[in-house]
Amino acid sequence: MLRVLAVDDEKPLLEELLYLLRSDPRVLSAEGASDATEALRRITRALETGPEGPDGIDVVFLDIHMAGLTGLDIARLLAGFARPPLIVFVTAHEGFAVQAFDLKAVDYVLKPVRPERLAEAVRRACAQLSRSAAASLEPAEAAGAATGAPSGPTAPTGPAAPAGPSVPAQRRPAPEVTVADRTAEQIAVELGGVTRFVAIADIAYVEAQGDYARLHTDEGSHLVRIPLSTLEERWAARGFVRIHRRHLVALGRIDELRLDAGTTSVRIGSAELQVSRRHARQLRDLLMRQATG
Repeated sequence: MLRVLAVDDEKPLLEELLYLLRSDPRVLSAEGASDATEALRRITRALETGPEGPDGIDVVFLDIHMAGLTGLDIARLLAGFARPPLIVFVTAHEGFAVQAFDLKAVDYVLKPVRPERLAEAVRRACAQLSRSAAASLEPAEAAGAATGAPSGPTAPTGPAAPAGPSVPAQRRPAPEVTVADRTAEQIAVELGGVTRFVAIADIAYVEAQGDYARLHTDEGSHLVRIPLSTLEERWAARGFVRIHRRHLVALGRIDELRLDAGTTSVRIGSAELQVSRRHARQLRDLLMRQATG
C-alpha cells in the first residue's frame, strides 16, 4: 500500500489528482501540497522520521512547472538522500521526459491525466517498491546462509521423526527465453527501472530527440536512449525509411503522401510529418513499388 504526496500549484488539478489516487485500492493515503516549499517541508519530515514513521512517503506525484522551484529541482534535491521517495512526474509538457528519466523517475504521466494511465503509474511504483524491498532482504538472507542461521521461525524441538525416503523438491522449470528472437521482434523500453518490451511491428514512426528517439505507436509513445541513425540501420529490412533528419517511418503505416506547393509530407494516423527534399524522390519510388508490387 502506497503513501503518496501529490504536488501541484494549480488547485483544481491537484484536487482531481488526489481524487484519482485515493480511488485506487493500492494507495493507503494521498496528501497534497500546493507549492514546492510545502512539498519539501513534508518530504523532509518524512525523511527525518524514516520510511516506517507516521509521516512516511513512498511516492511523490510531482508537477514540473511551478512557481519558485520546479518539480525537476525538487527531484534533484531528493536524489542526494540515501532513501528518497520514488518520483512520478505529472505534467502537460513532453519536453522534460529525458531529464525526468535521468533523475530515475518511475513514470512520466502527461496531463490531462487519464485514470487508466495513472493506475499504470501506481502499478509501476508498487513494483519498484517491491523490488527494492526484496533487494534489501538479500544481504540478510545471505548472511544467515553463511552462518547457518535459519531464515525463518525455528520449529519446536521434539523427537526426531523416523527417516524415510527423500523426495526431491519440485521446482518449476524456468521459462525458456530466446534472447535473439525477442531482440529481433521487440525493443526494450526502460522507464524508472521498469523494462517493457514494445513490438517493432506496432511502431508507426520514430522521432529524433537528441541522442534519444521517441517511438510512436497507436497507444502512445516511448523514449529510448538510441540515436535515430542506429534505428534506421537496424530496421531498414523491416520497412522503416528515413524521410527527414528527425523522422523514421514504417512504410506500411503511411496513410497519405501529400504534395503541396513544392513541399512533401506524409500522414500517419493523425500525425503529419514533413519529408525533406533529399528523401522525397526515394520515398515516392518506394511507395510506388509497394503499391504495384
